[in-house]
Amino acid sequence: MTKIKDLKVSDRLTGNLLIKSCVNGVSPKGSPYLNLVLQDDTGMLDGKFWNVKQSDIEAVVVGEVASVTYEVLDYNHQMQLRVNKVERIDQNEIDMRDYVMSSVFSKEELMKRMEDLISSIQNDTYQMLVRGVLEMVGEDFYNYPAASRIHHNYMGGLAEHTLGMAKLAYDVCDNYPMLDRDLLVAGIIMHDVGKVKELGGLISSEYTLAGKLVGHISIGQGWLMEVSKDLGIEDKEEAILLRHMVLAHHGKMEFGSPILPKIPEAEVLSLIDNIDARMNTIEQAFENVEPGQWSQRIFALENRQFYKSNYAHKGQE
Repeated sequence: MTKIKDLKVSDRLTGNLLIKSCVNGVSPKGSPYLNLVLQDDTGMLDGKFWNVKQSDIEAVVVGEVASVTYEVLDYNHQMQLRVNKVERIDQNEIDMRDYVMSSVFSKEELMKRMEDLISSIQNDTYQMLVRGVLEMVGEDFYNYPAASRIHHNYMGGLAEHTLGMAKLAYDVCDNYPMLDRDLLVAGIIMHDVGKVKELGGLISSEYTLAGKLVGHISIGQGWLMEVSKDLGIEDKEEAILLRHMVLAHHGKMEFGSPILPKIPEAEVLSLIDNIDARMNTIEQAFENVEPGQWSQRIFALENRQFYKSNYAHKGQE
């Protein structure tokens, strides 16, 4: 079966794909259509299912793998699928591992690296708070993506994103001794923990009710407050500082943070978060791009295209 990463413009195929999301639309002429996101374990693509009938709408079930007949188009320099038919299939015969993207690191490797990172926190208060929240979250922390579509949007992506940020943090702290390494590392581990309640899971890219009405920043801060109260340290400076790290990590109020960074560690956290997210987004865009060619436009990065230089490619060998 042809995988998404191997698709080429003008391909006409029928194959099994996971229906990641579906949004109803109406064309200017009044005809109903569906905006789909279709996925396998190598990637995801947008699809348009035009002039749908009621039977077509009923065949599209978000979270199920379906038999999809489609054409591959070039739309504004990006591949898009024109869906012609969707048929439901027996889900009991499906191995979901063939349709869920995952981190290059195994779950066991992510858990080991995270334990090493937590153990490196020398401040007992920060370590207790981090462990307390992660105990509440459980293994979801190692299963969930870090985002629904933009970056680290695959199984294990949340933990991978966290570890990538921590690696950057160590280098930054070496360069700026004024920074509290323990606070920065604890803040990195906690900054996106609320995603496990905000996102609908590995199969659906939909946000939960709590995700839409509360958001991962407030969810994570709330868990920290709950743990700090259980420990009787909610008024301790370290507990307040760590909550601030979560609340301010988007850097700007227009980006969703209810408060601006007011300590240097929170400022650095927002910058490191942005670096790691953007680099992962570009890395994914480069997966099927040959050296000397341009990526597709990346909507999350101001709709820019990125050039994959021959020199950079040789430097990675």
